[in-house]
Amino acid sequence: MDGFTLDPTLARDTVFVCAMPRCDVLLMDDSRFPWLILVPRLPGIVEPFDLEPADLAAVMREGAIAGRTLKSLTGCTKINIGALGNIVRQFHLHVVARSESDPAWPGPVWGFGQRTPYVSRFRDGMRLKIAQALGAPD
Repeated sequence: MDGFTLDPTLARDTVFVCAMPRCDVLLMDDSRFPWLILVPRLPGIVEPFDLEPADLAAVMREGAIAGRTLKSLTGCTKINIGALGNIVRQFHLHVVARSESDPAWPGPVWGFGQRTPYVSRFRDGMRLKIAQALGAPD
């Protein structure tokens, strides 16, 4: 979309997985938690209410699809979906697979410890598995 650019923090901390109709799907490069971030490809969106109602509905549908996919792939106990935006102002939706065995359970993942990047082959494998499950073309 014209004028859309990904926030530099998201670009630094994530890897691109695939494009859904409204959002880019990114994998948070933190091996402690299976964690997707969906970013609508629209410029200047800070709050969910900055989106047109149809775009907001599309983002939420895509978040639900990403959540179901992540739950199916990980066998997690719970999917957390949220949009905070206190550090990264660009509107983005977090979709995080949570289990009793994860290091932050039952608290939030945000601000918990230090991010542990994936070993590249595991990150790439996870990215490919998620992209395929979401139906992204090869």
